Amino acid sequence: MLAVLANRTYRHLFLAQVIALVGTGLATVALGLLAYDIAGGQAGVVLGTALAIKMVAYIGVAPIAGAFANRVPRRALMVTMDALRACVALCLPFVTQVWQVYVLIFVLQSASAAFTPTFQATIPDVLPEEQAYTRALSLSRLAYDMESLTSPMLAAALLTVISYHWLFSGAAIGFAASALLVVSTVLPRSAPASDEGGIYDKTTRGIRIYLATPRLRGLLALTLAAAAASSMVIVNTVVIVRGLGLGQSDVALTLAAYGGGSITAALLLPRILDRIADRTVMLVAAAGMAAMLAIMAFITGIMQPGAAYWHVLLVGWLLMGITYSASITPSGRLLKRSASAGDRPALFAAQFALSHVCWLICYPVVGQVGARIGMAAALGAMAAFAAVGTVAALRLWPAHDPEVVLHSHEDVPEDDDHLAVHKAGDHPFMIDRRHPRWPAKP
Repeated sequence: MLAVLANRTYRHLFLAQVIALVGTGLATVALGLLAYDIAGGQAGVVLGTALAIKMVAYIGVAPIAGAFANRVPRRALMVTMDALRACVALCLPFVTQVWQVYVLIFVLQSASAAFTPTFQATIPDVLPEEQAYTRALSLSRLAYDMESLTSPMLAAALLTVISYHWLFSGAAIGFAASALLVVSTVLPRSAPASDEGGIYDKTTRGIRIYLATPRLRGLLALTLAAAAASSMVIVNTVVIVRGLGLGQSDVALTLAAYGGGSITAALLLPRILDRIADRTVMLVAAAGMAAMLAIMAFITGIMQPGAAYWHVLLVGWLLMGITYSASITPSGRLLKRSASAGDRPALFAAQFALSHVCWLICYPVVGQVGARIGMAAALGAMAAFAAVGTVAALRLWPAHDPEVVLHSHEDVPEDDDHLAVHKAGDHPFMIDRRHPRWPAKP
């Protein structure tokens, strides 16, 4: 897997990603402490609102950024977004009002919503060979999982010698270092995107291509399943573990079990995907997630709280992490093979925005059900979400799914002269006739 780091451009971009993720992790810990300083007992409300603002920024800003990512130099865009994030991190220690936190969080997350899809869309151009790109995706998944494990520990170590305000400075340094690493790269020239249509057409182009492609509609359904599992872990782990009478270190260990499972899958996936089709791996993993959620719901309903239940929870979270990573990591391969180079930033931005719609649905549901009814009900509700997503993906994603599908442009709908009916076996669907990845049948 590490062989892809021999590519200097990718190595610098990967290091930029890792350092920026550590900076984000430090800022997240510091933000929680800042919210408590400002709002006291209402800190949870502040953080919940900040999380909602983050999702709104991701969903609203990413498609706009994706529409114009190929109309400006990508390196300049990423460096500018890193610089903006560094400035926001430096401003956060000086806020004294809750509304100021909300404004700065919106700016910070809007910059991330522009940076991340552009970064993701650049990697396929740097590593065009499928095998190398698959390993890059696993490394990226590994970086996210390692950040979730190491950033809290690093923050805890730093807080023993410095005030939490200095963590924001550490985050700013991380974003600045990320910008310098991006500056040091020479990126491939981006393919020009279509100039047809107005702002609305450009902004929605990625989402229209995404929703017109069967494999990507299946991917969106799988993302709902993944969001159901990860939302349960992120929102309710602390509630479950502390409810057992265990301490903060046990909460960290439980989250580490989930992260460890995800890391294990990321390390194994490149070899698995060399032998087994993406569709099979992702659907089996999603079905496994739904099954694990249902099993944990049953066990939670019948077991008494205690050490034995916690050990079961550790195993369940480990398996959940494995299936989550296996269901979501190959998504970049699907996006790469579903778009021309010119449309790639818009398509990655569409995935970024639509996937966060799934999390925006699951976060409040799992939190409210867990608080009002109980954890068994929350696990059961997320099992139902995951099952619905898996079944929908099975139906939406054709079993016969070649990388490039021959098609004709017959029967163009009257309401959109850019779209044509694509017929592949028994699976008719709509595609964009301007889309160069889909060569016309001679």
